[in-house]
Amino acid sequence: MFISSKELAQQFIPVNGIINARDLGGYIMQDGRKLRDGVLIRAAHLADATDADLEYLSSLPVAKVIDFRKDIEKRGKTDRMVPGAEYNCLMIDASGKLVSQATEDEKRLFTGSKQFDVKKFMVMAAFNSMAQRIAQQMYPNLINDPECQQQFAQFFRLILETEKGAVLYHCTQGKDRTGFASALILAALGADRDTIVADFDATNRVYEKDVRRCCRNVRLMGGKEIEISTVKSFLGANTDNFIKALDSIDREYGSMEAYLKGPIGLTDQDILTLRARYLE
Repeated sequence: MFISSKELAQQFIPVNGIINARDLGGYIMQDGRKLRDGVLIRAAHLADATDADLEYLSSLPVAKVIDFRKDIEKRGKTDRMVPGAEYNCLMIDASGKLVSQATEDEKRLFTGSKQFDVKKFMVMAAFNSMAQRIAQQMYPNLINDPECQQQFAQFFRLILETEKGAVLYHCTQGKDRTGFASALILAALGADRDTIVADFDATNRVYEKDVRRCCRNVRLMGGKEIEISTVKSFLGANTDNFIKALDSIDREYGSMEAYLKGPIGLTDQDILTLRARYLE
């Protein structure tokens, strides 16, 4: 499945201060049913949301906001609250234990002094061996780390508890943790693999200019394949790595369904509940 520019434009919700804010509604599942509009929203952080943005989200209405960011990512970027919505923080660390093993200079690179600046981080990180390892291991860590699995399990619990209203979930850029969360919920609802990959990859059209510009600069500095891949992982969504991660789920757990029912803890009834609520 390929999401055309027209289809992608239809997915974006009418907000100005929230990057990569998309409605999952409209996807067709393998059983022919369609995901309802306005009930599952994926996005980047809400720190720059305008008053009009918050008013729109409240009108859906958004009942729950789920923030996957760590505390350090919120420095200077605290979410603005959606009126009437319950805020939930599920800190998911895509870097695993690598940052804790870093040198003091590397820790300063990854944490900064005031707030997390993705673009500034990327310029410094493309040639950093620690950043390169994190880029390569990000998705395997999201899949296999027990703490990540527990947080994604809680993500589903929060969704299942939301009987009315929409759920908006996000990380910093709305691409990796949010992209993987979207893959899990789409899989639970019965989407095929092409749809899951297409939704994940659509993020790259949001960040295309930033990625292209940074890749050009990195090449001028002598960067090769690993440096370019690191840029694509941190500024964009590395679809090749994501597909490899899906393959590893099939290989290590048997299938996505087995993964959802195993580490993520969904029951058959949970899946039926989700499909009854979100599909039409």
